[in-house]
Amino acid sequence: MVSVLSVASAFWLGVLTSISPCPLAANVAAISYLTREVDRPRRVLLAGVLYSLGRVITYVVLGVLIAGSLMSIPKVAFFLQTRMNQILGPVLLLAGAILLGWVRPGFGGVSASEETASRLKSLGYAGAVLLGLLFAMSFCPVSAGLFFGSLIPLSLQQGAPVALPVAYGLGTGLPVLGFALALALGIKGLSRLFEKTSQFASWLGKLTGWVFLLVGFYYLVAHLALPLFRTAS
Repeated sequence: MVSVLSVASAFWLGVLTSISPCPLAANVAAISYLTREVDRPRRVLLAGVLYSLGRVITYVVLGVLIAGSLMSIPKVAFFLQTRMNQILGPVLLLAGAILLGWVRPGFGGVSASEETASRLKSLGYAGAVLLGLLFAMSFCPVSAGLFFGSLIPLSLQQGAPVALPVAYGLGTGLPVLGFALALALGIKGLSRLFEKTSQFASWLGKLTGWVFLLVGFYYLVAHLALPLFRTAS
């Protein structure tokens, strides 16, 4: 059974992804897509939900293809079950370094822009889903590191190639969903609120990076260094 902590961790990884440079730019473009019908709050909210759904679908498909495929291979599954704690140490250290900006892996993806959003406006609600699907694939170094370096190993460890990507996808769509809800409720000063939230989230991202480093160091010592020392002695 998937633990609540792992679901919360996957959701938080999604939130961190949403505030990294590339996904943040995609979310800004998505918000511009939503504001085309700012005078119709219910439509804005529904479009925000569908956009988040598009992101969730993408990450679930990727999670099933990658984690599910690896778990279906007996030798790989056995290796991961017996060695996952040893693998997690270096993986968490790498993820923490990426969050802190110390490591920038070269990884390209589909570019996201407001121009793309404007082209999908004519498709209505279907365009919102497609926008979520497309922008979810807009991996940049940080988002790629969090998804492939943190979420996939966590999904493998928990044996949850569907549940955790769903939580992750919801986390990545949270800023747009929150903005759509705020528009539907008629909250003023959204631009300033979005700016302050982005600044605060950036600080939280760095804090999480340090937490990843500490936990990764613990896993490295407890599951790699100490067993090697005991074997040598």
